[in-house]
Amino acid sequence: MRLQSRNSILRGAAAVALLGGPAVAPAAAWSTSVHQVVTLEAIDTLPKPLKAFYEAHRMEMPSLGPEAELPAEGAERRFAVDRLQPFPFPALPRTEAAFREAFGDQARDVGRLPWLLLESHERLVLAFRDGDKARILSESDLLSQLVADLHNPLALTDNSDGQKTEQHGLWIRFAVKLPEAMKGKLKLDPDAAHLLDEPRPFVFSMINATYVWLDNLLYEEELAKRGKGGYTEIYFEDLAVRVGPLLRQRLSQAAGHAGSYWYTAWTAAGRPELK
Repeated sequence: MRLQSRNSILRGAAAVALLGGPAVAPAAAWSTSVHQVVTLEAIDTLPKPLKAFYEAHRMEMPSLGPEAELPAEGAERRFAVDRLQPFPFPALPRTEAAFREAFGDQARDVGRLPWLLLESHERLVLAFRDGDKARILSESDLLSQLVADLHNPLALTDNSDGQKTEQHGLWIRFAVKLPEAMKGKLKLDPDAAHLLDEPRPFVFSMINATYVWLDNLLYEEELAKRGKGGYTEIYFEDLAVRVGPLLRQRLSQAAGHAGSYWYTAWTAAGRPELK
């Protein structure tokens, strides 16, 4: 009962931040509040032994603590893959070395998001093996953020801010202001965490499952703007109707997949007892 009560309090705090928290710079894939909600929902997807550990120590995770703190983001936390290949990216190399060999200097400009995610997952496996609680919690927090980033269609395109379709500023409207505008209506519904047989290929399946929604996002946002004088409250009400279901779906899947990566790392480490 006590854990459930504290969890409700923390969810409430995240919701309040969504209502009135300051907007982040467009460099961030999601606001701090969105990352908090995804991470909290990821905890709920876990099987009992693992869930109990995260619930008991979630306030020690950097983004969920009293002084929420997210690492600075940069161009590395992107993967503008459509600069290199058209969707569905059939010949995309699965290792960074092969990726760099295939695309040369161009590979440096698209970001490292898939590789950052896989590196974080490997570090989490080691943290579980070592039984290092602080590393487990901080790495889990970062991994959740990277998984969430990968579920933002704009993080996977060269048209990340709508600049190529005359939708300038789309990044912050979709990733920060729309969640704020939806307030309590942004209810996530992630699937239960499951074991990933092949964590590396799964990253690339997530890329395709996210990128496929890019055209829908661009089209529906353009319709929401049509006939309006600016990005007013009426615009965001229309955007919530048109794009809100996509946002909810992307973040729900992010939470389920983050939980799955945590669960897979714990399993790869031999499912150690956690306290």
